[in-house]
Amino acid sequence: MAFTPTPCVRLLVEAGVAEVILSRPERKNAIDGPLGRDLTTALQAANADPDVRVILLRGEGGAFCSGLDLNAFNADPLPEWVPHFPTLWRGAHRALYECGKPIVCALERFAINGGAALALAADVLFVGETAWLQVGEARLGMAAPYNLAWATLRLPESVIARLVFMADRIPGPELYRLGIAHRVVADTEVVTVARTSCLELASWPAGGLTRIKSGMRARLDHGADAWFDRFTGQNPTPVRPPPPSR
Repeated sequence: MAFTPTPCVRLLVEAGVAEVILSRPERKNAIDGPLGRDLTTALQAANADPDVRVILLRGEGGAFCSGLDLNAFNADPLPEWVPHFPTLWRGAHRALYECGKPIVCALERFAINGGAALALAADVLFVGETAWLQVGEARLGMAAPYNLAWATLRLPESVIARLVFMADRIPGPELYRLGIAHRVVADTEVVTVARTSCLELASWPAGGLTRIKSGMRARLDHGADAWFDRFTGQNPTPVRPPPPSR
């Protein structure tokens, strides 16, 4: 598949921290095919870089991600990437799943539907006081496959039910109470605090973080595609859910 290069995701590396930045601020970092492709590339590059010890995932322009860019999906003429989008988006989630380095997410303003799945994919989540996360696919008659996949890896069933059945906006303090977010900070400080935390993690002795991440993944007896297929309906083979990590 050939696509015109676009700066949909930026990668900045400094002091052992790779910032993977969703960079469509004019669309509130909404998801389209090029963003999915570029996110895969950035994550794989950060994971392969021996100087990177931790990854910070954030959005450009003061917001995290507004979900799928419906304008792009319904454009006329149809963008060339639309038929390939499931493969592109699977690639991004596969890169998140297979990343051997801790991923910290800075959630500013909102993370909606597909954007919520990216936030849930992070190992550590910082969220603003008035920021919110919404898994709203139930309102559309959809199954929220990647949200369910990540939530099932990380959360107890009671929290998953609250997250996906109500399909409402869950503000930062409640995300923290439910164990989804790890810390709530002032809205204007989300990226700063998350970056400071990443710099501290990156300053610790080499190898420890990757060994811990490897140990966390060792409890799983399946690969990325086998896991995600269970939620996208592509594979009927049973896969045993892991115990929640928190």
